[in-house]
Amino acid sequence: CNHIAFYRRQKLLHPGKSLYQALLDSVTLCNDSVKLQIINEKNKVPLLVEIYAIEGNIFRLKINEVSPLKSRYEVPDVLIKEPTTQRLSIAQKEAGILVLTCASEDRKLHITANPFQIELESKGETVLSVNTNGLLYFEHLQPPPQNRCEISISHSAVFVMLLKINQQEFRSGALGASAPQEAPVVGLKPRDPPDPAGQKPRAPPPHHRAEAPSPSRPGPSSIGLDFSLHGCEHVYGIPEHAETLLLKNTSDDDAYRLFNLDVYGHKIHDKMGIYGSVPFLLAHKPNRTSGIFWLNSSETLVEINTKAIVKLIFGRERQRVVPQTDVRWMSESGIIDVFLLMGPNPFDIFKQYAQLTGTQALPPLFSLGYHQCRWNYEDEQDVKTVDAGFDEHDIPYDVIWLDIEHTEGKRYFTWDKKKFQHPKRMQELLTRKKRKLVVIIDPHIKVDPMYTLYSQAKKKGYFVKNRTGQDFEGICWPGSSSYLDFTNPDVREWYADQFAFKSYKGSTDILFVWNDMNEPSVFKAAELTMQRDAVHHGNWEHREVHNLYGFYQQMATAEGLIKRSGGQKRPFVLTRSFFAGSQKYGAVWTGDNVAEWSYLKISIPMLLTISIAGISFCGADVGGFIGDPEPELLVRWYQAGAYQPFFRGHANIESKRREPWLFGDENTRIIREAIRERYTLLPYLYSLFYRAHTTAEPVMRPLWVEFPKEQETFGVEDEYMLGK
Repeated sequence: CNHIAFYRRQKLLHPGKSLYQALLDSVTLCNDSVKLQIINEKNKVPLLVEIYAIEGNIFRLKINEVSPLKSRYEVPDVLIKEPTTQRLSIAQKEAGILVLTCASEDRKLHITANPFQIELESKGETVLSVNTNGLLYFEHLQPPPQNRCEISISHSAVFVMLLKINQQEFRSGALGASAPQEAPVVGLKPRDPPDPAGQKPRAPPPHHRAEAPSPSRPGPSSIGLDFSLHGCEHVYGIPEHAETLLLKNTSDDDAYRLFNLDVYGHKIHDKMGIYGSVPFLLAHKPNRTSGIFWLNSSETLVEINTKAIVKLIFGRERQRVVPQTDVRWMSESGIIDVFLLMGPNPFDIFKQYAQLTGTQALPPLFSLGYHQCRWNYEDEQDVKTVDAGFDEHDIPYDVIWLDIEHTEGKRYFTWDKKKFQHPKRMQELLTRKKRKLVVIIDPHIKVDPMYTLYSQAKKKGYFVKNRTGQDFEGICWPGSSSYLDFTNPDVREWYADQFAFKSYKGSTDILFVWNDMNEPSVFKAAELTMQRDAVHHGNWEHREVHNLYGFYQQMATAEGLIKRSGGQKRPFVLTRSFFAGSQKYGAVWTGDNVAEWSYLKISIPMLLTISIAGISFCGADVGGFIGDPEPELLVRWYQAGAYQPFFRGHANIESKRREPWLFGDENTRIIREAIRERYTLLPYLYSLFYRAHTTAEPVMRPLWVEFPKEQETFGVEDEYMLGK
């Protein structure tokens, strides 16, 4: 974390009395909110605080500049609608205290003026408090400097101490950039085979230079806030990490990171972010579950500290010790926009979160069956042989998959003219057996004027731009590539039209889609992703929207498949990169795992965490994507995968073939039994997904969700429930 500039700046602010105080004379009661200003005692610059009571036992807190130099980014499209609010009224306003009540008076907000704090109370119990440790942090946008060498200092004067500009950066005029366009890459390409230890060298550390103001960017705009969860010592959520179900206490330089990255063979028990980010945290104690949804799509860090608090019992001369978990959120940019979910039970939390971001899309039935995939099935004959192998060995399956090699030179929406000469005929073979095909379609588009998709997007101006206004180009599978700007609704509509049968030649109605590399992945770049000062629709920098990129591609893909069917058929879209609300568009998986026992073990807490963060349709590659599993590991992984929501066998191009019948008769028999067990469960699983779609109940759930008062279940991560 110490490589990250905004983290270093925020860590200069230590727990203690807040620098902010509320100006209670500024309180305004509106129909849908209460507004007031707070002011920093050092810089005297005010902030606007908006508080909303939302139907369903939710509070929303927004903090923004009163008059920013330019609009700060507010995340669009994730909320399914503008939440319905309840009117707040003032119950008390005196002696530096403001008390707000809702229509149901069992919920109150206590606002302390100096220092500025908020306490949320339910039925006389303080559930959660805001800015308890005084860590509210807000960098105001600055006017551009008069001279390129002049740097305007934002929130903290000591920020200048952290600014290091090497000669190369200064000469290149890259002062306002967060990363060089083509930083040297340490280690292997993302999908090169791993070293004998099964691990790829780590990607280079983030090249976060201080975000000084420039003519195009008004300086750093980091935000942060802390919350205290009273009586709680068990917290969950904030995927995606290859970590335990129960979130751990963090130490300095060891925060949970939410920043979508292509991390080949990701480490286990590491708090650095991988492919997806859902900034949603749940806290649980025997009598209450509560949640924090931090609506921000820029890079975010979360610190957690559980401690014991000594409380006096009034009227008696004794004390009691209660737990408390403090959670600190820090984001690179945007505004503070946070939803506080009051529960009180786990299923209330799931419904409250779905009320904001939507429920799991109801999958088509075939997608709950077994999927067979590898990078890559070579040609039409290979597909035909593998398909026949399942029949020959009496193993049920529903879907076969094609990776990047099926295309013409990694040009998506095309077919290799030699290996897949008759794609429709291949799909007709599958159709006769009621089976489906899934093909990969990534967001990078090969720079080739003769490639229709590229030339059309180029002409329409549909690619992400670099800081000079030219199309951003990076290296990915096809070589030099441009990246579609899915944040633009016009691009999404155009992209959805590409799935029409007249546009996507050789496709049929049994072809469905896999979105990969959409973090977005950019080879030969810092952390293998897009530079932060690349420019998106609306003139927003990539740093603002980074964690949303995959969310938008999956949205556009799902809309394309629905449109292709005239609105008659549900789509199936798998995505590697995701955000809050991705459940509305399909399935996710845990990415490039390794064929080792430890990765099988960690798949359960990873999937449980994704599930309770709203995305029920999730799975891990059976057998491990990287390497060659020993037969017993493969068998055990099939037995585990049969009980997980998304069930796909997958393997790397360097891995040996591992169709289920290649490991001897006895292992084939056991795998066959596991897959058949999955099909026996299909009616039940389909019903669970209907519940997930209609009432937001997770399909795969930790024990504590079903047994919320049994403390011995709170940390269990090696067993789980499917439904009740």
